[in-house]
Amino acid sequence: MSIWFNKSLKLADLGAIEPGTMAEFLGMEWTELGDDYIKIKMPVDQRTKQPYGLLHGGASCALAETIGSVASQLILDPNKFICVGLEINANHIRSARNGFVTGIAKPLHLGGTTHVWDIKIYDDANQLICISRLTLAILKKAF
Repeated sequence: MSIWFNKSLKLADLGAIEPGTMAEFLGMEWTELGDDYIKIKMPVDQRTKQPYGLLHGGASCALAETIGSVASQLILDPNKFICVGLEINANHIRSARNGFVTGIAKPLHLGGTTHVWDIKIYDDANQLICISRLTLAILKKAF
């Protein structure tokens, strides 16, 4: 059974990343939507690398925060609630130098006031690059 607020939600419904955002600048694209997970990919290129030619840890965190925040929003009634990040951590397991990295977010906790997401980021060879945990606050939408 789907965890999403819109039970008929499809990947095509997500559309493009919001124009003018960090996610758009970093080249993120939605790739898959399951009943209880969501996937996004990001290029490892001049926008996302640090000076040594490796994927920047901050880019991994931006990917994790993007996927987790959007996933939480997809669970909520958009007319009543918003979500905002409270805490993010990341363990960088290995580096990536080129290609794409793909993040997959799965919920660890979906409460009334907080959501916690487990986000794993893999390279093109399906090797684990980063493990992140994102906690979001669920707030009533101001009218």
